Amino acid sequence: MKKHILALSITILAGGAAYAQSGDTLAKIKNSGEVTLGVRESSGLGYTLGNGVYVGFHTEMGENIIKDLEKTVGRPLKIKYQPVTSQNRIPLVTNGSVDLECGSTTNNTARQREVDFAYTTYVEEVRMAAKANSGIASVADLNGKNVAVTTGTTSVQTLRRNKRAENINFREVMGKDHADSFLLLETGRADVFVMDGSILAANISKSRNPADFKIVGEVLNVEPIACMLRKNDGAFKAAVNESIKRQIADGTLEVLWDKWFLKPTPPANTVIGLPLSEATKAAWANPNDKPMEAYVID
Repeated sequence: MKKHILALSITILAGGAAYAQSGDTLAKIKNSGEVTLGVRESSGLGYTLGNGVYVGFHTEMGENIIKDLEKTVGRPLKIKYQPVTSQNRIPLVTNGSVDLECGSTTNNTARQREVDFAYTTYVEEVRMAAKANSGIASVADLNGKNVAVTTGTTSVQTLRRNKRAENINFREVMGKDHADSFLLLETGRADVFVMDGSILAANISKSRNPADFKIVGEVLNVEPIACMLRKNDGAFKAAVNESIKRQIADGTLEVLWDKWFLKPTPPANTVIGLPLSEATKAAWANPNDKPMEAYVID
């Protein structure tokens, strides 16, 4: 009997690997009745409340996709949540451990060689945060100013590449992480903090006096964020994209945006206060999977 059980287990495992290798995710999830959803534990688009509970704009959108997939495969599907990091998210998708990753992954040409991306559902904008009374409204106002940037990020390079920064001399002040960079702004050691808009908005919302700060200036860079799936699995990608189109068309995505960015969110019931950007509106109006390199910043 033990040998029979062992042989059966090996057969099941081999079958799962075969589905992953063949790229037939719909067959895999129909056979197993389970979808493994890759989620982030600490991101502006998804995070954990602890005890295996994952929430956020992209997490809930991913759950809605899986509800729609139930109709596609004709059976109920259990969601298995798999936390991912920046380092392991692509390997976990390519090796079949994660079926659909809806975290905060930028769609770019390098990653498209390893994985496929669904339609873009959020376009991140690199912006500047300043004190509301600073008088800073543009990159052109940074001459002689201190600019806070987080160590290990590309924000300052993005700023320097912007044509509006030509002949503008500013000083870099380095923060060890995003919270430290915002503290430099909060305490007056920096005049602006340059970073992704969602990160800026989150830090402002958590500050002692959120009204003392605002996001200002031109969009310095954009990054299309999308759910990630295994490469060359056309049927699964089509099903995922159909769900995203449905959520755009019936207003579900906009409701989710309001819920997670414009209303109090757990656990502290703070309001991020990040309006829906024009870039994200444009992506929703014309669903596409264009990589970051296809976006042009004026």
